[in-house]
Amino acid sequence: MQNHPVIELDRVTKVYPLPAGDVIALDGISLRIEEGEFIAIMGPSGCGKSTLLNQIGSLDVPTSGDLFIDRRNIREMDDRELTTLRLTSIGYIFQKFNLIPLLTAYENVEYPYILRHRHPDTTGHVTRLLAGMGIDEALSSHKPPELSGGQQQRVAIARALVNDPKTLLCDEPTGNLDSKTGEQIMEMLKDLNDQGRTIIMVTHDPAVAEYADRTITLRDGRMLV
Repeated sequence: MQNHPVIELDRVTKVYPLPAGDVIALDGISLRIEEGEFIAIMGPSGCGKSTLLNQIGSLDVPTSGDLFIDRRNIREMDDRELTTLRLTSIGYIFQKFNLIPLLTAYENVEYPYILRHRHPDTTGHVTRLLAGMGIDEALSSHKPPELSGGQQQRVAIARALVNDPKTLLCDEPTGNLDSKTGEQIMEMLKDLNDQGRTIIMVTHDPAVAEYADRTITLRDGRMLV
């Protein structure tokens, strides 16, 4: 592991102003995540788990406080810089897969590659990634509605990996899967972590959290110590 954190939050708050009064989703979160860690984020519904993940993924920026990714403060980055950061440094895996239904499995994985490189993959990289996830060429020509939940999540993991990000963000990655398939997906994520990738995962399942090196618990937007 590196001596510097790959992600660091310093007194991060996120406030959503509403007519009935401000909602404090995150309340002074300070956290260091070292490169190569596997972190689980747990807590009751509405505690701020997904908000925290969105902050770490630079999908949103803090209301106050500082959030550093690879030692760069995302509050000081413009929209173009944030987009580049998301394309190159961070991969996303979601509970509902979030695959594009009109594209094939192959095209779903290739899409972020094209966004980054501005041309289709001609190296076989996408095919190799899918094969590594257990999706052969026949399956890769299918569209998401024609695949099982486990197959869709494997495609989603390949998509998250296509631009070789340092960090994977997983929002309830087994939430829509049966227990056996969920276990297979978690073993795949653990293998990716063993290869050196940082994984930050939101889950409500203690058995899933056991795959992590450490667990962070949130309540009412604050970390429990």
